[in-house]
Formats: sequence, structure tokens, C-alpha cells
Amino acid sequence: MKRLFSILAIASIMAFGSVNATTYANTSAVASTIVTSIQEENSEAAPAEETQGFHQELKKRFMQGGPAFMGIVLLCLILGLAIAIERIIFLNLSTTNTKKLTQNVEEALKSGGVDAAKEICRNTRGPVASIFYQGLDRIETEGIDAAEKAVVAYGGVQMGQLEKNVSWISLFIAIAPMLGFMGTVIGMIGAFDKIEAAGDMNPSLVAGGIKVALLTTVFGLIVAIILQIFYNYIIAKIDGIVNDMEDASISLVDMMILNKLHK
Repeated sequence: MKRLFSILAIASIMAFGSVNATTYANTSAVASTIVTSIQEENSEAAPAEETQGFHQELKKRFMQGGPAFMGIVLLCLILGLAIAIERIIFLNLSTTNTKKLTQNVEEALKSGGVDAAKEICRNTRGPVASIFYQGLDRIETEGIDAAEKAVVAYGGVQMGQLEKNVSWISLFIAIAPMLGFMGTVIGMIGAFDKIEAAGDMNPSLVAGGIKVALLTTVFGLIVAIILQIFYNYIIAKIDGIVNDMEDASISLVDMMILNKLHK
């Protein structure tokens, strides 16, 4: 009987051990599957996090800088870019092939007279064509001297239209860093106020104010740099058009004098 109980006990222990081993194996398999799926999900989510990282970081830094000053700096950027884009479109539309226009006007004066030349100028866009039209319109009734004065005067009008609203861009270029520096000063004042209230020079008290100060300065300088690039491009474009206007005006006066002499 004792042997029988011993055999049954040994068999029970062996059976329990095999069940535990099977359970452990199944648990290990499930755990490895879960770990693998988590790793796959993390690997798939990593590119998305990297893609959104810059935008999220920019948004976080913007909010840390303080909505008051950062909002004004952002407004300067938006208004400056709007004016810059409008000026660039206008200047590109005002750019014409001055040499071709001068050649066409000269041929029209020789073949069809002043009226044919005025028709060509009327159908051509840009400030150079407008100056040509004003000069040709005066020569018929008032002579060469009046036509030359009209070319010079209308050239100044066209130059004013080219430079319209450009001064606002330079204003925003100057204001944006100033607002950043003002935020710097206010942030430093807040940091010293916290030190005075605490009565102790704790770095954690100063860090927040200094960070706000540096962020406003950085964003102000970034806005100024972006607008400065557009401003320089616009000024260069205006200078090129003005040079074409001056050269074309001289050529027009010479053509009108030659046309008058031939008559």
C-alpha cells in the first residue's frame, strides 16, 4: 500500500511539472509575440514622430516665448510677407522687354507715325510703355521740350508706384528684433523679481525668465532675417526696372528728335 501511494505521488508530481512547463512555454510565446508587436508599432510610429517633431517643437517654443510678444512678432512676419509677395508679383508684371519695345516703337514711328507708336505703347504693359505713351502724346501738340519734361515727370510717378508699400517691409524688419529685445528685457525683469521674492539665488527661478527672453529674441531675429531677404530682392528688382526706364527714356527722346528732323 505504501508503495502504491508513493507511485501515485511521483506520478502526480511529474504530471504537475509537465503542466507547468507547458504553461510557462505558452506564456513565454505570448510574451514574445506581444513584445514583437510593440516593437513593430514603435518602429512604424517613429517616422511619424520625426515628421511631426519640428512642427511640435516650433509650436512648443512659440508658446513658451509668451503669446503676447510672440503673437506681435508673428503678425509682423505675416504682414511683411504679404506686402513682399504683392510687390514681387507687381514688379514681375511690370517687367517688360525694353529693347524689343524700343525697336517696335522706332519702327512704328518710321512707318505709321506717332499714332502707330502710341498704339503699340497702349497695348504693352509696364512702366516703360506708359512713359513712352506720355512722351508721344505730348510731342504731337506741345513739341520736343514738353515731351521730354513729360517723360521725366511721369518717370518719377512710375518710380513711386514701384516703391509703393516697400517702406512697410523695412519697418517690420526694424520692429521685429526690437520686440524680441523688449521681450528679453521683460523676461529678465521677471527673473529678478522671482529672485527678490524668494530671497535666494536658485537657478530654477531664473531659468524660466531667461528662456522666455532668449526665445523672443530668436524669433524676432528670424523674422527680421526672412523679411530682409525679400526686401533686398524687391529693391534689386526696382533698381533694374528704374535703370531700364532711364535708358528707354533717353532712347525715346532721341527717336522723337530724329523723327521730327526727318519730317
